[in-house]
Amino acid sequence: MTEPISYTAEEIAKLLKVSKLTVYDLIKKGELPAYRVGKQMRVDSTDLEAYKQRAKGGATPHAAAGVPVFQVPYTVPPRPDVDGGEALGARTLVITGQDPGLDLLAKALESRLRGCRPLRSFASSMDSLVAMYNGAVDIVSTHLYDGDTGEYNLPYIRKLFISLPYMVLNFAARRAGFYVKQGNPLGIRSWEDLARPGIRLINREKGSGARVLLDEQLRMHGISPDSINGYDQEETSHMGLGGRITLGQADVGVGSERPAKIAGLEFIPLTQERVDLVVMNKPENREWIAKLRETLESDALRGVLSSLGDYDLSLTGKVLADREAGLY
Repeated sequence: MTEPISYTAEEIAKLLKVSKLTVYDLIKKGELPAYRVGKQMRVDSTDLEAYKQRAKGGATPHAAAGVPVFQVPYTVPPRPDVDGGEALGARTLVITGQDPGLDLLAKALESRLRGCRPLRSFASSMDSLVAMYNGAVDIVSTHLYDGDTGEYNLPYIRKLFISLPYMVLNFAARRAGFYVKQGNPLGIRSWEDLARPGIRLINREKGSGARVLLDEQLRMHGISPDSINGYDQEETSHMGLGGRITLGQADVGVGSERPAKIAGLEFIPLTQERVDLVVMNKPENREWIAKLRETLESDALRGVLSSLGDYDLSLTGKVLADREAGLY
């Protein structure tokens, strides 16, 4: 049987007449299946054609209404075990979240695990927590702001996992704020500015950390979402949001710092958000949880995360809650 032709991200970008960042965004959202060969992502011609047909028909991979979709657009390849055997039958650990630092975590964790294989899934904070409640994922990355307490993540986790043995570990802290064009021509600097006439917002999808941050700030400042032009216009990633502003289709969006810089936009910092990891502290999970904690505390992971330039790692690896230990 003839194998399908495969394309690099650069070749896909030329074929679709889009940027490479758009291609990577499609891959991360699971809309364009891809796999890794060495350091390069590749897409089979059959998968590209299927994506084009879905796009023409207006269909998406997320067609099951109300059900979170957890695509695994690419996986960490199985490593040879020390004894020379392939870890093909290894248990998988699904890590959810869209922060690029999670890819580095998955790679670092793989080198410490035997019998487990980390896989990445790109889903929002809220959808990821619901999936964990339903037993579908193993490590959830979340950054959900609670306006009543001024705290990140724990108020949501306590309410959802009231009877479950959760553990919460800090991954990192990072700045969140507005994306605007260079020079900030419209002078957008506060949450109240979003309701000014003529300001066009591009929003994130429901359940994302950026959307929850925006909604909580609007509630706290007494601003009705109906008063904001573009509130109902959504993008499912920071890169997609930045692209809409770059193209002049919107004036402002809310997100974390690095994607704004990648997109060539100005970043207006507003808050420091905490990105935490949630796991179920069950006896059958404790061996890989110990390896996860070792990985988070390792100099190797901290070094590569520090090189990205916008993380605060002062709490990385710290146990913030552990229901089994009475810390919650």
